[in-house]
Amino acid sequence: MTIRTVLALLGLAVLYVGWRVFTTYRRAIDMARERVATGSRLVETRCGTVEYAVAGNGPPVLLAHGAGGGYDQGLDLGAPLAKSGFQVIAVSRFGYLRSSLPQDASAAAQADAYVGLLDALGIERAAVMGASAGAPSVMQFALRHPARCKALVLLVPAAYAPRPGGAPSVKPMSMRVSAGTAFLLNAALRSDFLFWTSTRLSRAMVARAILGTPAEVIAQASPAERARVAQLLDHVIPVSQRRLGLINDGNVVSSLPRYDLERIGVPTLAISVADDLYGTCDGARYTAEHVPGARFIGFPSGGHLAVGHQQEISGAIATFLR
Repeated sequence: MTIRTVLALLGLAVLYVGWRVFTTYRRAIDMARERVATGSRLVETRCGTVEYAVAGNGPPVLLAHGAGGGYDQGLDLGAPLAKSGFQVIAVSRFGYLRSSLPQDASAAAQADAYVGLLDALGIERAAVMGASAGAPSVMQFALRHPARCKALVLLVPAAYAPRPGGAPSVKPMSMRVSAGTAFLLNAALRSDFLFWTSTRLSRAMVARAILGTPAEVIAQASPAERARVAQLLDHVIPVSQRRLGLINDGNVVSSLPRYDLERIGVPTLAISVADDLYGTCDGARYTAEHVPGARFIGFPSGGHLAVGHQQEISGAIATFLR
């Protein structure tokens, strides 16, 4: 066999592999786009267009998703509550999926948009639950609109914590992975194809950097929990339709102020995990210590996704809201 023949065969093999990768990606991205294009509704508020979806029946709980999410992540997080007799209102926060990104996209403005959504749904008062980067907006909701807020739940919240030297309350990606890996993943977050590829090449690395959960925690988890982690990663796609929200979250979370916690007058529950790579445990505990009558629940391990504690957390939230 000549060198030319070998090179030709190698070239064909590369083309075949590239074709298989691309066709697999096309199926995945088409399914993801179809998934987020259905099942939600839009409402116009004075703060802009808000996308939302509703699941379950019972007392209303407005759920604000974390970074990289949307109403779909909210439905995933709220599924246990919907099954427990609550009406989950999952909102796409500013810049995510079909929700607009107004000029003022602060946590306070997002809280005002929640009021517009509740008005459109004819709901006078609701409990609010914020996961991760969704926490600042629901805390602002409790502060700015106390008459509309029945209770406040903060799950692995992006919340202020006093740190030496004025270090950020929420640890940035550069503190979770190497500088080179952070550079590559930041590039991947700008492209559906690159992000999809990165989740196929190294799910553990992406889970650590994006989902804030140590690889060993996921590896030791039950099959059901590993499937949940995989779904969360898959549901970040299409990342292109979440990019504006991710950028806005980065701006909000990078310089979290201390809110006037002592003025929060609704029942409050804060939950976090000690080995959360985002470092939310400090903020959750600090918030619970300063909100009158608040309760804190902490777990020693499980990462940002609280792997292994879902049933316990879901049960605690449902009991608290009742």
